[in-house]
Amino acid sequence: MLRYSLVLLAGLWVANAASAATWADGLFDELSKDFGSVPRGPAQKHHFRVVNRTKHDVSIFSVRVSCGCTTARALKTTLKPGEETAIEALMDTTRFTGPKNVTVYVQFSAPAFEEVRLWVQANGRNDFNFTPDTFSYGAVKRGTSPSSRVRVKFYGHNGARITEVKGESNYVQPVATEVSRSDYEVTYDIDTKLRSDTPVGKWYTDVWVKTNIAGMDQLRIPLTVEVESPLTVSPGVVSMGTVKPNEEVERRIIVRGVKPFKITAIKGGEADVSVKTNSDAKEVHVLTVKYRSGKAGVVDRVLKLVTDLKEDNEIDFRVQAVVNGD
Repeated sequence: MLRYSLVLLAGLWVANAASAATWADGLFDELSKDFGSVPRGPAQKHHFRVVNRTKHDVSIFSVRVSCGCTTARALKTTLKPGEETAIEALMDTTRFTGPKNVTVYVQFSAPAFEEVRLWVQANGRNDFNFTPDTFSYGAVKRGTSPSSRVRVKFYGHNGARITEVKGESNYVQPVATEVSRSDYEVTYDIDTKLRSDTPVGKWYTDVWVKTNIAGMDQLRIPLTVEVESPLTVSPGVVSMGTVKPNEEVERRIIVRGVKPFKITAIKGGEADVSVKTNSDAKEVHVLTVKYRSGKAGVVDRVLKLVTDLKEDNEIDFRVQAVVNGD
């Protein structure tokens, strides 16, 4: 009964907050996060996205919490118009059992003083666990379909069943498979697969697992991934160092793709920069970049490498040098 009372109170608070929204509330995409039922032990992390939608610089003065079981911090404290950051809230589930409701107070000092209250909640339980406790993909290339697995074990529920598994994002495709069942323990594997068209960027989402266990309707498994472009160039900045006028210097760069590709053009270079390419289709190209120095000064060229890939087929790199006139 207590759990449902807390949920009701939280819902009323959110409704009241929405009716009295301030300019600072408008910086957030969301003001609350319910982690659902969680196993005791793994930390529960959530990022509240903050976007400066004003015409002024925004400063975050402080972040504090109502309970020692939770920590929170601003990843960045000063935002220019259009910039964004996040308030990271981290719940230590070893510090509580049962429902826990925590308020995160975010104070702004500019363009005017204002306080925003964020809300996080979790229901700590000892009768299940996740191994590992998150789908962590790390860095993956766009255009690939990597997979990850989490094992779920239920203790003391011999009739436990997973009735549905669903990703918050349509780019995540989860499947639940029963592994074993005994009088004391039921084991499932949750496999997730990323679609090959998952957008480039670093992002966070959740996979929700529905069960038939009373009071454990939904379980949350966080997922993190950084999707990189199908093309990478290393180094991204080619430093020719300090050179004399009319001196020729060369460096090598490595261009990698998720599948064999051809380089069709190099754009943006001036007469003093040239790139030696080849016509072969390969996953890895080693290119020679040549620079012929001119008059004294600082050189900073941005070149665009174009390939025959169907998507994300271009990538930029820089060529820099200092021409010493002495």
